[in-house]
Amino acid sequence: MKGLRARYGASPLHLLLVLCSFFLAVYAGVRLLEGDTLGVLIWFVGAALLHDLVFLPLYTATDRVVQRLFRHRHRRRTADPSAPVVAGGINYVRVPAFVALLLLLVWYPLILRRVPGFTLYTGLPSGQFWDHWLLITAALFAASVGCLLVALWRTHRARPRSEDPPSPQKAP
Repeated sequence: MKGLRARYGASPLHLLLVLCSFFLAVYAGVRLLEGDTLGVLIWFVGAALLHDLVFLPLYTATDRVVQRLFRHRHRRRTADPSAPVVAGGINYVRVPAFVALLLLLVWYPLILRRVPGFTLYTGLPSGQFWDHWLLITAALFAASVGCLLVALWRTHRARPRSEDPPSPQKAP
């Protein structure tokens, strides 16, 4: 076991899970390409080009604007050198925004009411998906704010207080 861990760099369970995920991806690819192979390949190439040429520059520019806003506010606010700093504060905005946008991307036909006969098949009203997505997005950002507050509290608590007087030393 130690030889495998030394050569591979992780546990045998990790190797097993990676191999299982590869086999699952190959199985899904084979099943997907059994039908309209050309259509699937065109869709993959189109999605890659759309991502690389449109979405990547768009969300990179958005991320840089948000980083500048946070950096500017942090510089202005931190005139006090003893103010707590949380490393990676931008991630408290990035993560919930990413998950919310990913949910929107996956479920957009239902969220934006693009599936006309959905109510007939399931009996669920089609208008509820927009409301549920908004509630999930609000919950994600609320959880992120909670995590940020806990990180700030832990940083503040771990920092030694500078206003405490030093303990008097006894004379010999």
